[in-house]
Amino acid sequence: MFESGRLAGKRALVTGGSRGIGAAIASRLAAEGAAVAVNYVANKSSADALVRELTNKGYQAAAFRADVADRAQTADMVARVVDEFGGLDILASNAGVEHFGALESITAADFDRVFRINVAGQLFATQAAVAAMKSGGRILLTSSISARIAVHSHTLYAASKAAVSAMALNLAPELAERGIAINAIAPGGTATDMAADVSARYIPPALRGVPVERVIKSMSAIGRLAEPDEIAAVGAFLLSPDASYITGATIDASGGI
Repeated sequence: MFESGRLAGKRALVTGGSRGIGAAIASRLAAEGAAVAVNYVANKSSADALVRELTNKGYQAAAFRADVADRAQTADMVARVVDEFGGLDILASNAGVEHFGALESITAADFDRVFRINVAGQLFATQAAVAAMKSGGRILLTSSISARIAVHSHTLYAASKAAVSAMALNLAPELAERGIAINAIAPGGTATDMAADVSARYIPPALRGVPVERVIKSMSAIGRLAEPDEIAAVGAFLLSPDASYITGATIDASGGI
């Protein structure tokens, strides 16, 4: 695993950190020297397994349960992380949910669930983290390439991710006054268990039946799904001192879609 120590002494919280991109970010931040809090809401076994893996390598890590859709739980989790690690320098806000559904099928409950987790969850995680941070803090939100491409029956999810990019842009000047940077990452298709469940739904109706791999190859310059570690590398850069002059940005990691 890559080691540079550029995050040595930093304390990081990764929401949705038990699997997929979140787990890859947690592993990358730990390898670069940060103490890492791995947040989960339901998958305790995966979070515990990741923490064991990291601590067995000599890294500092601990698991913290909280539902980021609940503002009070999020604030309590941040307080527990600060107590455990002695402070907080980095937030990687990764927790989120997918949603596909045609316009007429979208319910108020669907809207509330997607925006409560994907938007409010990231907003209030940021709010709680900023209250605990000093100058030099860095925040990474998770948007999506879906915010700027048209996908059939993906309106609700895409709208929630567009809101995340707007959040990063508009919080940037406010947080800069405190010496804190905030950015977002917009992954494209990534080889995770979530992608395995929904990747076929990204295919336009006219191409249904064409192998997913062939469609992916035709849609992106690189022609394949990203590995979670590749997304984590971009996230680690944005959370590091190397990105000192970047704030308010949403960085695509989409393979040239």
